Amino acid sequence: MDEILEILSNDARVSAAEIAKMTGKGETSIKKAITTYEKEGVIVGYKTVINSDLVEDSRSLVRALIEVSVSPQKDAGFDAIAERIYSFPEVTSCYLISGSYDLLLVVEGGSIQTVANFVASKLSPMEHVRSTSTHFMLKKYKEDGQILKKKAQGRRLNISY
Repeated sequence: MDEILEILSNDARVSAAEIAKMTGKGETSIKKAITTYEKEGVIVGYKTVINSDLVEDSRSLVRALIEVSVSPQKDAGFDAIAERIYSFPEVTSCYLISGSYDLLLVVEGGSIQTVANFVASKLSPMEHVRSTSTHFMLKKYKEDGQILKKKAQGRRLNISY
């Protein structure tokens, strides 16, 4: 991967001036490269990783990983059915995967029942969807390379005899 992209993927807050210092390239060429990456769709957005367990918010979301087995469409393969599925607002991520299932979805809803209703009323009845397997996320430890809860430093384990 290009070193500019690697730096930005680790920390999107790094300025063009800082990237220039890190890479030994000119700040103008860094800005131009970033603009080109954005226009070409290489960079599609910038994201902040939030530890939602630490945010006091009455609107907590339930997340589920849903494995989906589909029948690929003639002349479109998996792309057409994936596009129909990821168009639902409940679907935050959609991946083509290898193994027993074809697609892996990340779905969010206001409650377990909301996610269950999505699966039962929208996803499962779709043409070309053969089966689903839903896994509710109970706790996040690491997301997008970021550890969400740091280990306490200097704490010793209790020893008992």
